[in-house]
Parts: sequence; structure tokens; C-alpha cells
Amino acid sequence: MKKVKITVLKTEFYPELADRYLTEGREAGPCPFQNVGDVFYYEGGAEKPEGLCPWAWIDLYRGISTLANGPLVNDWYSHEDRRILCCTDGVRPVIYELAVLDEDAQNN
Repeated sequence: MKKVKITVLKTEFYPELADRYLTEGREAGPCPFQNVGDVFYYEGGAEKPEGLCPWAWIDLYRGISTLANGPLVNDWYSHEDRRILCCTDGVRPVIYELAVLDEDAQNN
């Protein structure tokens, strides 16, 4: 099983949706758990990396597990060892890059 690096690429916040659907409205702000540039490492065993939002973990795990167990070839990604996924929070989603670490990176 390969290790997977999980990087927060972007956080979004839709204040008009927050005002309509969140009890705190726009005062809730963007995701309180993740920040752009945060990095986590999946090392196997279905264990959530420390610090990764538990709700995002549920959303991302299938993609992480797939990458860790081998490349997934398709026509729309230019790299078989990377994926861009997001959590399912429709008001303040977080976009993640999942990247398989090569053998040299794992040993450093």
C-alpha cells in the first residue's frame, strides 16, 4: 500500500447560503478545521490522519484508499497518481489534492 499526501488547496465560503441555511449565518465563516496549505499523510489501515476534519475524512476516504492501492486510470485526469476532491459541505467546502508518494519520497 502506498502513502498518500493530502493537501488543502482551497477553502470556499458562500455567505448567501450561510445566511439562508446556517444557524449562525455568515458569522459562521469558512471551515474552522482546515486552512490552505495544511498537509496530512495517509499511511494505511483506514486511520484518519491526525488533524484532518473527520467529516472530510468520510468524504475523501474512498479516493484516498483507491490511490493507495494502485493507480486509477481514466480520461479526465492528467496524472494517474493525483486526484482533486472536496468535502461535501455545500456552504463552506474545502478542496483537497490527493497525491501518491513515490518510493523515494516515502524514504525521506
